[in-house]
Amino acid sequence: MKTDLKSLTREELSAYISNLGEPAFRSKQIFRWLHRGVSDFAEMTDLPKTLIEKLREDASITTLRIFKCFSSQIDDTVKYLFELEDGNIIETVAMKYHHGYSLCISSQVGCRMGCTFCQSTKNGLVRSLTAGEILDQILKVQADLGIRITNIVMMGIGEPLDNLDEVIRFLKNVNDPEGINIGYRHISLSTCGLIPGIMRLAELELPITLSISLHATSDEVRSGIMPVNRKYHLEQLIRACKDYQARTGRRISFEYSVISGVNDRYEDAKRLAELLKGILCHVNLIPVNPIETGGYRPPSRKNVIAFQNCLIKLGLNATIRRTLGSDISASCGQLRHQNSEKGGAAL
Repeated sequence: MKTDLKSLTREELSAYISNLGEPAFRSKQIFRWLHRGVSDFAEMTDLPKTLIEKLREDASITTLRIFKCFSSQIDDTVKYLFELEDGNIIETVAMKYHHGYSLCISSQVGCRMGCTFCQSTKNGLVRSLTAGEILDQILKVQADLGIRITNIVMMGIGEPLDNLDEVIRFLKNVNDPEGINIGYRHISLSTCGLIPGIMRLAELELPITLSISLHATSDEVRSGIMPVNRKYHLEQLIRACKDYQARTGRRISFEYSVISGVNDRYEDAKRLAELLKGILCHVNLIPVNPIETGGYRPPSRKNVIAFQNCLIKLGLNATIRRTLGSDISASCGQLRHQNSEKGGAAL
């Protein structure tokens, strides 16, 4: 197996170059080229030919291919289907805001968490992405749109904390001043509640924004829609969030998919406020997306606003997520699923 240089941190790349018998400054040159998006060692014009030949023999550069691209006619959202080198397909979504472009990226091909409202998990987990494959989503979108991504949300296909080693490498690389240099405070990572991963992030004290996919206020309801809750109950999850916040000092975001007749009553709002008492947090309300196989319905806009107002009166900071790219199936997993059914690239 050749060494995937784009998946190495700068420290790991320095050690690799040293083992080749090359001077240390070469690793800095190579790191910069990789994070400019080069796909061939020959493009690294300040390297000697002897080193380029060594790299061709022993190393590789992860490169994604734009399989399909969809641009919304409603807003400036652009959704990409990227083909990996093994033929698998992932999704990435670029969203334009007043502060710049945010990119929603994937961390796995598929997902094994089994959340019943999510299309991404319907065909299970195929494999996890490498740090280089996660990073290259940003590089390819920047090159294709001719823009700079300013914010990253790890809320695409996959559970980031189920691929934590590679995700940590990616976070270090994307934050590196010699690379893309996106600050940790401009990165959000969403998890369904894998407590060991939350605790490891707390130990690293990376000032990212932790986002918890909560979606219910009782173990009975949450276990029914999110199998992870059968292993890590709400009480354990909330305790982990409090420990994380005590360690990092960072505000936590809680995602709450509002589902008609399931978790949208006054009693749910009251339990949610009680559950999150004492946590510096923000609640992001998301009207559930009625995916083909889910059977869930979103409440009316009026009812979602009423639920939000109820939370605010109970002392929670709550907003309703803006819907982007609805005309291009921009919700996570939809296009990948549709493409697989039409005989596209491998899942």
